[in-house]
Amino acid sequence: MDTARTRQTRLDRVFAGIERVGGKLPEPFFLFVYLLAALAVISTAVAAFGITVDVPGKAEPVPVRAVLSSEGLVWFLTNFVDNFIGFPPLGTVLAMMLVVGFAERTGFLSAAVTLVFGRAPRWLLPYAVAFVACQAHVMSDPSLIVIPPLAALMFKAAGRHPVAGLIGAFACGATGYGGGILVGSLDGLLVGITEKAVQIAPLGVEVHTHIAMNYFFAATAGLLLPLVGGFLIDRVLEPRLGPWSDPDGEPTAELTARQRKGVRRAFAVLVGYAVVAFGAWLVPGSFLRGEAGELVPSPFLDSIVPLIIIAFLLAGLAHGLTAGTVAERADVPRMMTETVKDMAGYIVFIFVAAQFIALFTWSNLGTLIAIGAADGLRAAHLTGFPAIIVMVLLATVANLFITSGSALWSLLAPVMIPAFTILGYDPAFIQAAYRIGDSTTQAVSPLNAYVYILLSVNRKYQPETQLGTLLARLSVFVLPFFAMWLLILAVFYFFDLPVGPGSGIRL
Repeated sequence: MDTARTRQTRLDRVFAGIERVGGKLPEPFFLFVYLLAALAVISTAVAAFGITVDVPGKAEPVPVRAVLSSEGLVWFLTNFVDNFIGFPPLGTVLAMMLVVGFAERTGFLSAAVTLVFGRAPRWLLPYAVAFVACQAHVMSDPSLIVIPPLAALMFKAAGRHPVAGLIGAFACGATGYGGGILVGSLDGLLVGITEKAVQIAPLGVEVHTHIAMNYFFAATAGLLLPLVGGFLIDRVLEPRLGPWSDPDGEPTAELTARQRKGVRRAFAVLVGYAVVAFGAWLVPGSFLRGEAGELVPSPFLDSIVPLIIIAFLLAGLAHGLTAGTVAERADVPRMMTETVKDMAGYIVFIFVAAQFIALFTWSNLGTLIAIGAADGLRAAHLTGFPAIIVMVLLATVANLFITSGSALWSLLAPVMIPAFTILGYDPAFIQAAYRIGDSTTQAVSPLNAYVYILLSVNRKYQPETQLGTLLARLSVFVLPFFAMWLLILAVFYFFDLPVGPGSGIRL
């Protein structure tokens, strides 16, 4: 018997089963309609028992609110439009997709990827994509919009299945979000919350919190997780997508002289723009620095979305004017309009999804779940590494319902930091462990709005793709990444390695 072949066949059956189960999920629009109905019933039932939750930092207990009440219905009706327009990812997604779509329609993205990666070794691409994606938190959430489509073009240019690059990049970016070899906005968000939690913790010793206090741990993850991600893309995901036939012709078609010139000119513009932008950030006393002159956090990092938008717009214009794809001024708004048309399905989906997420937040059910689980962990009096694992599992499950990492840590940190400092753990280590939970299930949460952007792009290559199928393919990455995350954490824990400069495992 061929043992390898048997294992492969069994693995195929497992993933086929996951896809069959996932395929039973309804379309995203109706999924959130059903979730909205379930939320209304559950919140009303829980509120009927007068259940409240004690949130650290708040003087009064927070009650679970009933959606099917006069208060709930009035809030829903009066905030209906604001829930839709004010949905946090909506503005970022639409603004980013406007310029990314423009750069794509000018031919810049496909030409640049073909020129740079068209002749790159095929075996290297999955690992290169995984590595870039696992540094995604430096760009914050826009990375989940920008990197996956570019990865798809990279795979297509190399004659590989573009969906493997698309899904692989998103999965690595989301499940590896807490890692990375560079300090980014996530570090600033987490440490600010940790500092507040430390103030209520009975430390007994002086603890210095700083933005790089998880750097060694995060950088290690940023180097090792891409190895797992690249392997999964190459050996697990892509072989199960079937053969790829490019309807637009040969993926490695030669670029014309004007296209090559356009790419070179666009790159030159981007380099010049980067020098100006980063130079303005690095110059002492710059308006792009923080209040005390610090680089992180700073207005520069807070402005990363508009800075990226300008970069795509400049690159698209430089290439389009040179290659001839932008012949007149009217071509710019026309291309952007065509991009918005492609986003119509996402806008319709957000119309109902935004209502559910807003009501879920208003009802306080998510707060009840997170704080209740944290209190249960504290009451169990677990110690040692098993207690750390349970905390990570709690954050991992809670992340399915509260997809904002800063919001979830704001709920958990005031409970977890005091509880674990009593056991003698450094707050920096607790924050490092939390990063695992904040990352691992991000890619498969139905409440993650960026999953639906991914679905929309996926359907450009495979129009028949359903939400369940996409989630099943993304789930391939969850357990292997979780295992690697825990392995890294265990090495730091048992060898008593510092998780960052001046930050250890124990106080």
